[in-house]
Amino acid sequence: MSREAILGGIRRGLKRGELPADQQAMLRHRLESHPRHLIPARSRLPHDGQVALFIARVEAEFGTVERVPDAAQVPAALMDYLAGQNLGPRFVMAPHPELEGLPWADHPLLMVERRRAEGTDQVSLQHGYAGIAETGTLMLPAAPGRPTTLNLLPETEVVVLHADRVVGAYEEAWDLLRAENRDALTGGFMPRNVMLVTGPSRSADIEQTLELGAHGPRRLHVILVG
Repeated sequence: MSREAILGGIRRGLKRGELPADQQAMLRHRLESHPRHLIPARSRLPHDGQVALFIARVEAEFGTVERVPDAAQVPAALMDYLAGQNLGPRFVMAPHPELEGLPWADHPLLMVERRRAEGTDQVSLQHGYAGIAETGTLMLPAAPGRPTTLNLLPETEVVVLHADRVVGAYEEAWDLLRAENRDALTGGFMPRNVMLVTGPSRSADIEQTLELGAHGPRRLHVILVG
């Protein structure tokens, strides 16, 4: 169904025609300008402070964080984390170039599978796009090198995030996504799906008892590089 057919159906349901030109112009300006909402003062920090706030907020939301000095240390950090959680060495990894380039051959005990996740997978390794210090949230846009299923199906999700990709507020993460996703046809591009993940999945719907892993991973671990 075409865009005009969909909008035409909505107009018929509302029993009105197109908006007047001045209202259309006002809405176009709002969509193009990306106005800021109220931004909490706690995220207005130097970058080192934003990274520290991001770590504190992840841990407050039942996630865990390990910092490593450079990307070459990621496989060893992952192996230590899996052993510490009494998890096996097999994991499914996002086929992202940054993850592919890590020295996996130096750690032959790790069993890497490069693909989307399946319901039987226990551990996933995902590539983090950005971290939001305001709430300790990971921004994970869908992409061929960042399958969304890795964020949902395994019991344990490990995300590799570079510290220089931590920003203060949500608006800055969306600015980053818009700036780095452009195409010649429209001048802009947004992924099919953008997941904002704050800690492991949890729910207290039943008798107000907190249950981890209610709708997704039971554990969320961030390996912060740099």
